[in-house]
Formats: sequence, structure tokens, C-alpha cells
Amino acid sequence: MKCQQCNVETYMPFKCPYCGQYFCVKHRLPENHNCPRHWLAKAPRSQPPRKARTPETQPSYQYKVTMLPRQNQGKVIGFSITELKHLLLGAILTLAIGLSMPLYSNPGLYNYPEFFVTVSIVFAISFIAHEFAHKIVAQHYGLWAEFRVTMFGALITMLSIISPFKIISPGAVMIAGKPDRETIGKTSIAGPLTNISLALLFLVSTQLLSGLSLRIAEFGLLINSVIALFNLIPFGILDGFKIFLWSKTIWAAAFLLSLALTIYSYAGYPPL
Repeated sequence: MKCQQCNVETYMPFKCPYCGQYFCVKHRLPENHNCPRHWLAKAPRSQPPRKARTPETQPSYQYKVTMLPRQNQGKVIGFSITELKHLLLGAILTLAIGLSMPLYSNPGLYNYPEFFVTVSIVFAISFIAHEFAHKIVAQHYGLWAEFRVTMFGALITMLSIISPFKIISPGAVMIAGKPDRETIGKTSIAGPLTNISLALLFLVSTQLLSGLSLRIAEFGLLINSVIALFNLIPFGILDGFKIFLWSKTIWAAAFLLSLALTIYSYAGYPPL
């Protein structure tokens, strides 16, 4: 092909992007072949102005809560779809722990499915009631509170299903806000007090029931006493440490009561 400026034969012609004609290396630029649209090559390209980032436009990497209680919400309790999914998973894991309990202690109980299925349900309800109590009190004080399954807790719980040693901690109620020490203490003690209340209810039931119902009540007394006692240990992330920091008197009263209920339930007849 010949250059359209100098008419010299060229084997690698260059096409001008402005006029569309072909030229040799010497005349490939618009100003070298008198391009009728050479002014486009010199025109500045229009670019949208760059907006300065302000605190409002900065990307946020904060965790987005799925539901916030209204101010002064008081007695209204709310659940998000995310929380309901986590609650379902936590309940399934806890129920599986209950179903696996006779595996190492008394496999013969599997011959009585109405018993071990019922006590497994009691086991799951006792755990969920503990977490619900934390949530209700936290939301009462205007805090964001939702149950979340944790990866480590779920793994430990799943391993406990096939182990003779049971650790039930698939998750916990996560709380956000600006609570003071008293609010934290009251929110923390709500869970153990719920299990103590259930233990006392089952204790009364053991005096009124007989047969299979009596054994279920004995198990309910035992498991709620143990859950309350364990969570009242004043150590680490357990409820007992937060309660102890708030009120040593209230902590001591709750701890001694749960200890007495645990000793009584073991001294009687452990169902499993």
C-alpha cells in the first residue's frame, strides 16, 4: 500500500485515527500529513472532576447490625432473619448433644426413644432459654442484642456429639451499645437466673411426678443446675465474671444457690 502523503510504497502502513487514511512511518502523525482533523489530537480530553472524599463518602468497613431496637423500646423484643437462622442452627447442635448423651453413659436408653428424645428437647430448651434471657434484658436497656453461632463454639459442640465429654457452646448473644457496669451485670445474670428458675420448677415437679415423667424432671433439674453453675464461674468471658464485677453479693447468692441445686441433683439420681 502506498502512503497517501508521499506516494511511497509501504508494507506496514499506519492508519490515522482522525482522518482514516494510511501513511508511512514518516507521515503517520496528523501534523506530518496535514490531517484535516489534526486539531482533535491537540484538544484536551474532558474528564469528570474527581470528588474529594469526605467522612460521609468514605467506605465503611464496620459490621452492619441487622436489627436495632428502637429507643425506649422497653418490653418489645425483635428478631432478624439472620438471628433466626443462627438460633435454628444452635438449637440443632444442642439437640444433637442431648441425643448423643446415652451413647457413653447408658446406651440401653435408646430402647426408650420417648425418654431420651424428650430429655434432649428439655436440654435444647434450657440452653435457648438462657440465651433468650440475655437478649431480652439487653434489648430492654436499648442495646443491640442478637444470637450468633461462632465457628469455634460450633466446632467444639460438634466434637462433643461424638465425645463422652460434653461442651455445649455453639454460640452466644452478641451485644452492642454503650452499657455501664450495672447494665452488663444485669444482662449477664439473666441467663443463669433463668436456669435456676427452671431448676426450681423441675425440683418441685420431682415431688409431684412419678415414672417416666419423674426421670425427665430429674434430668431437667440436673441440666439447668449445671448450666447455671458453670456460667456463674467468675472467670474469663463467662457470665459469672461480669456479675462479680457488678455485685459480689448477688453473684455469691446466685452461685451458692446453683451449687446447692447441682449437689442435690447429683446426690439424688442423675437420669443419664
